[in-house]
Amino acid sequence: MYIIGGTASESIARDLSKRLKAPMVKTISKRFPDDELYVRVLDDVSNEHVAIIQTTYPDKNIIELFLLQNAVKEAGAKEITVIIPYFGYARQDTKFKDGEPISAKAIADLIGLNADRVINVDLHKEYILDFFSVPAESCSAIPELAIFLKGKNVDLVLAPDKGALNRAKTASEIIGCDFDYMEKTRIDGTTIEIKPKNLDAQNKNVAIIDDIISTGGTMAKSIKELKKYGANKVFIACTHGLFAGDAIKKLVSAGADEIIATDTIKSDFSKVKIAPALYRLLSPKPE
Repeated sequence: MYIIGGTASESIARDLSKRLKAPMVKTISKRFPDDELYVRVLDDVSNEHVAIIQTTYPDKNIIELFLLQNAVKEAGAKEITVIIPYFGYARQDTKFKDGEPISAKAIADLIGLNADRVINVDLHKEYILDFFSVPAESCSAIPELAIFLKGKNVDLVLAPDKGALNRAKTASEIIGCDFDYMEKTRIDGTTIEIKPKNLDAQNKNVAIIDDIISTGGTMAKSIKELKKYGANKVFIACTHGLFAGDAIKKLVSAGADEIIATDTIKSDFSKVKIAPALYRLLSPKPE
């Protein structure tokens, strides 16, 4: 296998290359004066299995992925695996009004044109895998986040809602602690209470784990409620740290003791590497 790292995921590609002992392909990526993108694959990849690693967020990184795929195809690669650390448009996975696109499907269709296999990391909804026209699978970063949190003396792992309970359960099994989910209860017309469904957070170190943190509004409210109910420390962990707008300010102001994300999207909070999880998925299995 040969590895190509798009500019959004080059550090992940280099890390995975070292773990797999697979050579990195040299490429050129630059912008013309009119801001159009130029890419070129410099090494010979004819008749080779090539893995292209690129987060498809923001939009310009989608175009770079399409061009890298085409370049590798034109260069005669035998097989192309596309690894998408963070799949942009994953939350636009259905039509709410007539005339809307299913954006996640539209992007998946285009990626599938020059791919033989696609690997995504912690998709927002697993059924998005069905949007791809080629075999697609998911890789979870939750074990890596749990290993990191294990050193934080976490007593309780919480999912932000019931739908994400399996993530909290997986993490709790690795950490060796309890798990639960946050439940919203409407008290009156203007008051909503958010607290763990079954367990008490008082005097406990609590970790809330989610796949994506975007604006941080709901997570900030959860932190405030946990502190109100006597939580000792509250750790916020996610696979994909978008942290749009003033999300970090909201989380810090709410009382987050630490904010933790993986490197699927690079930020100051990318404290956990995704490459080990990808390595486990891609490494040759003993016969």
